[in-house]
Amino acid sequence: MRFTFLAAVLIVACAPKHDAGTPHDAGPPDAFAGPFPDFPATPIVDPSAPGNSGMLFGAPGTGAQSGGPCMYEPEVGTLYPQNWLRPRFSWVAQGTENLFEVSITAANEVNPLVVYTAMTTWTMPADIWTALSAHLVEQPLTVTVRGATYDGTSALTSGPEIGTSGAIQIAAVSAPGAIVYWTTSHGTGFRGFHIGDETVQTVATPTDDASSTLCIGCHSSTPDGKYIAYSLTDDAGNGDPAMLGLMTSDGTHAKPPFVSAAAQPLMARLNQELPQFSPLHWQTGDRVALNMFPTDGVTQNGAFAIMWTDLEATDPSGTGFIARNGDAGHAASASFAHTNDTILYVSAPTVSSGVTVTAGDIWTVPYGNRMGGSAAPVMGANTGANEYYPTFSPDDKYIAYDVAPGGQSSYANVDAEVYVIPSSGGTPVRLTANDPPACTGAMSPGVENSWPKWAPDATAANGKTYYWLTFSSTRDAAAIPQLYVTPIVDDGTSLTTYPALYLWNQPADEHNHTPAWDNFQLQ
Repeated sequence: MRFTFLAAVLIVACAPKHDAGTPHDAGPPDAFAGPFPDFPATPIVDPSAPGNSGMLFGAPGTGAQSGGPCMYEPEVGTLYPQNWLRPRFSWVAQGTENLFEVSITAANEVNPLVVYTAMTTWTMPADIWTALSAHLVEQPLTVTVRGATYDGTSALTSGPEIGTSGAIQIAAVSAPGAIVYWTTSHGTGFRGFHIGDETVQTVATPTDDASSTLCIGCHSSTPDGKYIAYSLTDDAGNGDPAMLGLMTSDGTHAKPPFVSAAAQPLMARLNQELPQFSPLHWQTGDRVALNMFPTDGVTQNGAFAIMWTDLEATDPSGTGFIARNGDAGHAASASFAHTNDTILYVSAPTVSSGVTVTAGDIWTVPYGNRMGGSAAPVMGANTGANEYYPTFSPDDKYIAYDVAPGGQSSYANVDAEVYVIPSSGGTPVRLTANDPPACTGAMSPGVENSWPKWAPDATAANGKTYYWLTFSSTRDAAAIPQLYVTPIVDDGTSLTTYPALYLWNQPADEHNHTPAWDNFQLQ
């Protein structure tokens, strides 16, 4: 196995005036609808900037109309969930610029937000973000960055120049759940956070499984969010040969009490990869894990199949393979649907470690009460490219997956990009989030957009359904894998995709891969 990897503010609640004696509905008072005083009436001057920065810059919009800083975080056009991290604004200075103005305007705000700083990044205070994200839902917030060169004493020697200017928005919904990811920095292990947390926590290290365990990865959540399931090995190499591990996600690292004596040796078989579960088969008397397992039980490269294991088995026969009638290929990266008994997987001529392929296509097969059935390709996701890492949306309406050039390995492929396709087949949609901000100099293909995973719930509001997707990418300046999130919105007719949101709570120097997004019960 290889690891790759938001209360309405009642300022004045006045009922409309009525003539005396005119009958009217004595219903509840109207909630204040703005404009809102979320932004301070005076500029925020960072300690790094001179106190007279506002005078130096002059009126908003003045100065050269181009040539200013290029903002790469957030990207213009992005959409935040209401419960996101308070926004961080980062930009690339142009020329000798060393003093900057960030302004945010909105039609339903009393004041603009104006900030002066000598830094190239600024993070919105939590109180402003809390108020703003409650009030300005799905309304444009225009962000403009200006730059200038300050002589360090009293004057500007150049500028100001206007740089990036454009709108961002806040969604009508929050993003649910928690993300647990695999990191290869400072030793391997799992770290995680709830959406909106500004720090990450260590969830598990190899020795939390057992003193002899040297590597854990390729993880998922059990449907109740109580346990992390993972591949484990006593070999510190690339993660092979793996066994099936389970421990609580709340930091106690407890093993599940329901695993039977007969199931324990089944979990300890070597070469079990990528454990997955179904909410339809996660209750007393029916607790089933899916794994990728070599058909000969030994060979890690070539022939893998989808194996089920009864975690409450009463004897060694509590395991078997899912028949994939009509598919002559080998299987990789199998996972369950959420609302039905469909299994999603990759079919390929050869498979390594249960996940790595060079000529993958996306297929489905029925679970069939552990027996399988007739397999079928997802039409549109079998184009001759290498298609892999498929995953159902929480309502099973869509599949997200990776695409790389045919013949190239899926393992840590720099050319990988994330696509979404209807589960019933159709035209794939390439996500806008694949593309890094232009001013970073990075381009896709070339930044390893990999391992997409959906948030555990989709939320409907205002006639739209909001999905959230996380993935890892090497687009940062250090070209190390970091985690990103992107919204996908279905208006009933088409999908709208958006630029990626960087998770700035993660340590920027860590290699963070293979996120899993679910209702993990973190401490």
